[in-house]
Amino acid sequence: MSSDNEDTTSSSESEGADSVKENATLEFIENLSDVPMGRLPSNIEFQRTRVDCKADAPIHTDTFQYSGAYSSMRVENSFLDNFCDNFRVEVIRLTEDEMEFDMIGIDPALANAFRRILISEVPTMAIEKVLIANNTSVIQDEVLAHRLGLIPIKADPRLFEYAENNTASEKNTIVFKLHVCCERSGQRLSVKSKELIWLPNGSEFPLESQDSKTGSSSKPKTYTSFTCSQDSLPEFSSNPIAPALGDILIARLGPGQEIELEAHAVKGIGKTHSKWSPVTPVWYKMLPEIVLLEDIEDQQAEKLVAICPVKVFDIEDIGKGKKRATVARPRACTLCRECIREGKGWENAISLQRKKDHFIFTIESSGVFPPEVLVTEAVKILEEKCDRVISDLS
Repeated sequence: MSSDNEDTTSSSESEGADSVKENATLEFIENLSDVPMGRLPSNIEFQRTRVDCKADAPIHTDTFQYSGAYSSMRVENSFLDNFCDNFRVEVIRLTEDEMEFDMIGIDPALANAFRRILISEVPTMAIEKVLIANNTSVIQDEVLAHRLGLIPIKADPRLFEYAENNTASEKNTIVFKLHVCCERSGQRLSVKSKELIWLPNGSEFPLESQDSKTGSSSKPKTYTSFTCSQDSLPEFSSNPIAPALGDILIARLGPGQEIELEAHAVKGIGKTHSKWSPVTPVWYKMLPEIVLLEDIEDQQAEKLVAICPVKVFDIEDIGKGKKRATVARPRACTLCRECIREGKGWENAISLQRKKDHFIFTIESSGVFPPEVLVTEAVKILEEKCDRVISDLS
């Protein structure tokens, strides 16, 4: 028993000695003049928040978002705390089809998730089934159906359901008719998307498998089962459904050629097929920061302005006939690095940087939704994903 007590006592004394030693070491480090506590040294802060773009390749591209990354310096690095305190959105430019905005205080992974949701998970309406009654044009049926599928349809998908079965109804299907004929004595005819006519009552083509015994007085069955006309619904009465753009070329018909078909549009997402994607391009880049470490004057300043392809730099007059280069349009920088490839002296005079938590987003809508609505819908989908993760973890 005494031996066990002695071992326990010696172990406790050893642990206590180690603790005292660790505390003394930490106190010694804290008292050093060149080791700031509670904040990061300037060089580490630069690596944490900036990408440094050199002439050959960028450096410091990693992100450190876990909370204990700088715990030895008593700096809290929690992503959630930083996100709640610093996140904001600033709209820079907004038009009918385009939007440019800044997302500030966000992790690159979250910014990329937002971009991918915009491309592949915001639902739209697109032509999925094409019933061709007559096609004597030079375009094959499959190619014609593919071209029709890529025409954006201006219809709010939030008002429709997914067509999970083969029953096409007014709640999940939009029907268009296209019937164009080129006169034999006429010139070649361009068939454009404005020729697609919305059929609010559904399909007009009779089913091929109709029972021959059905009475002639009964209404023939078609490829849709609409219980009411879509234009009788209040959401469509004042805003008829049509292609988003009317001048999209579908085909060119020669004399005597004809196209007659029906196109059925359903709800879907870009993850299934790109025709359901509501955006054309959507991209982002980190905010450029360009710092002139030295004054660049006179002929060197003129050379710097000339070699930049996007005209980031400008020249200002500093008096006595001297000129100096300035950074006029840093957001336009594309990181081509032409300005620092002229030699080592240029790289020492110009610092090209990127802010890791500041992203410039540009969205171009296909015409289905205004760009600001697309952003709102993407945020809702991202929020739903987060809620599912939280519910699965709880």
